[in-house]
Amino acid sequence: MSTHDHEDHHVEGGHIVPVKFLVFICAILLVLTAVTVWVSKVDFQEIHINELNIWIAMGVACIKATLVGLFFMHLKWDRSFNALLFVGSIFFVGIFMAMTIIDTSEYQDAIIPGDSEPVQLKLKELGVAEPH
Repeated sequence: MSTHDHEDHHVEGGHIVPVKFLVFICAILLVLTAVTVWVSKVDFQEIHINELNIWIAMGVACIKATLVGLFFMHLKWDRSFNALLFVGSIFFVGIFMAMTIIDTSEYQDAIIPGDSEPVQLKLKELGVAEPH
């Protein structure tokens, strides 16, 4: 059995991507980073959607991760199973993050604000700070 008898269907070299295309993808990633920074400074309390910042930021992060995986990690030109694993993992991370965010809204009423009188009294008992 010679070395050429095995069933390896890989191409001898990596996939060649034009530099202009990679620069274009990099520019898109930079624009999406600017969108994330801009969204972090926008106040969505006026429209009564306080959590919109994190939802937009997580959406942009998923798009950026997909672009990096597809084009810089060459998943677009690799076996489809690898792309399926990558997209599936991003999908499940999104589900886990959504469940965490939904869960945090369930106990917000039980949180005592840091400046509240009970907190200040407890800190005084501990000798850490004085009440206002």
